[in-house]
Amino acid sequence: MRRTVTLLVLTLGLLLPAGAALAHEERPVTFPDGSGSVPVLRTGEPDLLVCKTDKAEFDRRIAPFPADLKQRNLDLFAKCQQKGVRNLQEAVDQVTRPGMTIAILPGLYREEAGHAPPAGACAALPARWSSWGYQILSFEQQQQCPHNQNLVAILDKQDLQIEGTGAGPLDVVIDAEYRKLNAIRADRADGVYFRNFTAQRTTFNSLYVLETDGFVIDRVLTRWNDEYGFLTFASDHGLYTDCESYGNGDGGLYPGSAANINDGRGHDVPRYALEIRRCKSHHNALGYSGTAGDSVWAHDNEFYDNSVGATMDSLWPGHPGLPQNHALFENNKIYDNNRDYYRFTRDGTCAKPPAERGYERGVVCPQVGVPTGTGILVAGGNHNVFRNNHVYDHRRAGFQLFGVPAFIRGEGELGKQTDTSNFNRYEGNVLGVAPTGERRPNGLDVWWDGQGSGNCWQGDAGASSPAVLPLCAARAPELSGGSSRWVAEPVKVVKLFLCSDFDAAQARFPAGCDWFGASGLGRVEVQLALGGSLVLALLAVLFWVRTKRIVGRRERSPAGDGETPAVAPATGAAGARRLWLVAAGSVAGLAGLALDVVATAFDDLSLTAVALLLMGVWWLCLGVALRASRRVFGWFTIVLGLLACADAYDRVVGLIPVIPLGPGWIRGALTGVWVLCAVVVLAPRRSRTEERSKVAAEVPA
Repeated sequence: MRRTVTLLVLTLGLLLPAGAALAHEERPVTFPDGSGSVPVLRTGEPDLLVCKTDKAEFDRRIAPFPADLKQRNLDLFAKCQQKGVRNLQEAVDQVTRPGMTIAILPGLYREEAGHAPPAGACAALPARWSSWGYQILSFEQQQQCPHNQNLVAILDKQDLQIEGTGAGPLDVVIDAEYRKLNAIRADRADGVYFRNFTAQRTTFNSLYVLETDGFVIDRVLTRWNDEYGFLTFASDHGLYTDCESYGNGDGGLYPGSAANINDGRGHDVPRYALEIRRCKSHHNALGYSGTAGDSVWAHDNEFYDNSVGATMDSLWPGHPGLPQNHALFENNKIYDNNRDYYRFTRDGTCAKPPAERGYERGVVCPQVGVPTGTGILVAGGNHNVFRNNHVYDHRRAGFQLFGVPAFIRGEGELGKQTDTSNFNRYEGNVLGVAPTGERRPNGLDVWWDGQGSGNCWQGDAGASSPAVLPLCAARAPELSGGSSRWVAEPVKVVKLFLCSDFDAAQARFPAGCDWFGASGLGRVEVQLALGGSLVLALLAVLFWVRTKRIVGRRERSPAGDGETPAVAPATGAAGARRLWLVAAGSVAGLAGLALDVVATAFDDLSLTAVALLLMGVWWLCLGVALRASRRVFGWFTIVLGLLACADAYDRVVGLIPVIPLGPGWIRGALTGVWVLCAVVVLAPRRSRTEERSKVAAEVPA
C-alpha cells in the first residue's frame, strides 16, 4: 500500500514546474566537526583600524554621539590617520594570526578596490554557472579571485573580530552598490565575530558565513538585497543577536543547512547548532527562511510586515541536512505578515537592473512563491517545536504545515517519499491576540494539508483546516498526534503543486492560485468543485428521470417488455417508494453539490461537511433503489455514500486515525470509477419487444 502511494506521489511530481527546482546554489560543503564554540566579544584595543580621511565628514557623523563615545572615536581617528587603512578589505588582508580585532570608524565604505571586473584567469574560471546567473566557485577559486563575487572576502581567517565604533549600526555602512553578489563573505572563518555595522545593496546577500564553526552576528543591519540579508550555511556554534534586516527579495534571516546535529533524535536534544535572539526582520518577502534550517533555536525575535513571517522547508536540492528538522521557535512575535510584493513583479519593476528598482524606496522583488499572509510556514519539516509565540493578524493563516515528497529535493528512493511533516508540535502559542491584549485574528490559526505522523497542536487553536486537529499530550509527547497520513488531502495537493509554478525571472504567476490573487471562480479549488458538481448533478437528474420513466412504464404495463431497468421493476407502493427514494436523494444530492461549490468558494469547512453529508444521502438513497436490478452497482453506490459521510466526519469531527489515506482520496478515486459505471447503467438499451420487431422486419415475407 505504501509503495503504491509513493508511486502516486512520484507521478504527481512529474507535474511539478521546473521553476521550483533550485534556490541558493553553492559548492559541495561539509559540516564542521562540532569542536568549535560560540566566540566571545573582546573589549580590548583593536589591532587594525579602518577609516576615511575626510575630517569634516567624520565630525558630522560623530556629532550626535555621547561625549565618551565621541572622544573615543576622535582618538581612534587620529591613530587611524597615521597607522590605519581606508578600506575593510585592506585590513582583512593584514590579518596575520588568530584573535585579531578590526575596528571600523564611522563612515561609508564602498571598497573601491574590489569594483574592478574579473580579468586574466579570474575572468575564465572553470566553474559551473548556476541558474541564477553566477558561477559556483570552489573555496580555492574564491581564494584565487576573492572579488569576483565578494566586496569583502574573509577567507580562512580564524577568531577575527570586526566591529564598528559608532553609536549604532548605521554609523558604519559597507555598501556594495549592487556590484557584487555578497557585501561580506566569511568562508571557513571559525570564530568570526561581526558587530555594529550595516551591509547593504547586493545582488545576492549582504553578510554570508559559510562552512564556519563558531560565529556571532551582533547588532548588524542588512538591507536592500536581491536575495538575503544574512545567509549562514553549513555552519555550527552560531549566534545571531540584536540584528535587523529589511528590503530583501527572499529571507531577511537565512540560517540555511545549519549543522545537522540532532538528526535521528526526538524532541529531547542536547544543544542547537544556531541561536537567533532579539532580532527584527521586516519588509522582506520572508522574515526568516530556513531551507534545511536544522537545529536552530529562534527566540524573542520579531518577524513582521513581510509576505510570510518565517519558513522552514525541505524544498530545494543541494542543501545538506535535508529533510529539515529540529527547529525551536519560542517567545517570538510574528505578526502583520501580509505584504503583497508581487505587484512589483507584475508591473515590470523587478525586470529592471537592481540599482534601478527602488529597493531604498520600499520595493521588494520576491524570488520565491509563497502564500502571502502567513505567520509561520513549514514545508516538509520534522520534529520542530513552536511554543509561547504571539502569532496574530495574518489574513491567510497563523501556521501552515504541509509535506514535501523527497523527489523534490532530488531523492528518488521510494521509502523516503513520505519522510517529511512528522512530529511537529505547536503548543502554548497566543493566536490572534497582540501582547497588548488587542484582538487581531488570523484568517485561520492553522492550515494543514493532513500529511504526516505525530503532528499535534494546542487545544485552544481557533479556526483551522482541517477543523479538528490532533492534540499535543503534555505529559506524554510520544502519544501526541492522532493520525498518520502518507499523502495530503487531494485538493490541497493539487493546489500546492499548482502554486509552485511561480517563476520570478520570467514573471510567471500560476493561474488559479490564490497566493497570487486568484479569487472566486478563478481559484483552482473552486474550479475543481464546480466541474465535479456539474458532472454529478447531471447524473443525479438522469437517474431521477430514468427512474420516473421506468416506474411509470411499469405501472402502465405490469407485464413488462423485457427491458432491463436502471431500478428494480416494481409497481404500486413499492415503485412509489423507490421513486421517492431516488427523488429525495437527488434533491439532497443537488443541494449538496451546489453547497460544495459555495463552501469551497468561501473556505467554509462546516458547509463542506454538510455538502458531503447531503451527497452521501443521495448516494445511499440511490444505492438502495438500485440494489434489486443492479446489485453490484447498487452496493458500490452505497459504499460511496458511506465514504462521503466518513469524509465529512474526517474534516470537521476528527481525523480518522486508522487509515493511511484520507477518505477524500478513496472517495475521489472511487467517484471517478462510479461515474463511468453510472454512464453504462444509464445508457439506453433496446427492449426485447424492439429486438423482436427488428428481427421480424428483417425476415423476408
